[in-house]
Amino acid sequence: MGKRHLEDAIKQIDHPIDVTYRSFELDPTMDRDVKESNYERLAKKYGMSIEQAKANTQNMVQMAEAAGLDYQMDTLILTNTFDAHRLAMFAEKYGLMKEMTERILHAYFTESKHIGDHETLTDLAVEVGLDREAVSEMLASDEMADAVRADEQEAKEVGVTGVPFYLINRKYALTGAQPTEVFVQALTQVIAEDEETTG
Repeated sequence: MGKRHLEDAIKQIDHPIDVTYRSFELDPTMDRDVKESNYERLAKKYGMSIEQAKANTQNMVQMAEAAGLDYQMDTLILTNTFDAHRLAMFAEKYGLMKEMTERILHAYFTESKHIGDHETLTDLAVEVGLDREAVSEMLASDEMADAVRADEQEAKEVGVTGVPFYLINRKYALTGAQPTEVFVQALTQVIAEDEETTG
């Protein structure tokens, strides 16, 4: 959702903006195969009822809908996302990180696909133009693990505790799924400051 708002903001600004995606796991300890539903996990984590967890999630679903996204939280499959992050890093080598990230997010939030499953990830990768065999080999190995961990270490050093988190020009931070106007304002300000310092 925050990603969509940022993309909408960039369309409104007549200036080249380079977006770099970084890896961040909300719960690195999560198993690949999780029996609990999203609501059960939230209820346990925050000490609330299943009904409260559903109500809280519904607010996010409505915000996503306003951004043109269809979140299916009732059927979302919780999983460890480390391999999905490795795949996004792998896709970057072929100039397809944005497409791969978008495809994984859509598969997770809208299509209720198991994005911790290697076969699922491989199929998604092929959809965006990556080679099936190369992706299968990468997922079966530890390739790209160091790149993901390096991103996560950098996030820790910067003070990131949740997502979405945006760091603009390594100086300004925005957190949460901010409205498009907030991104427009922040980016416009940073561009103006850059132009002042570069003369």
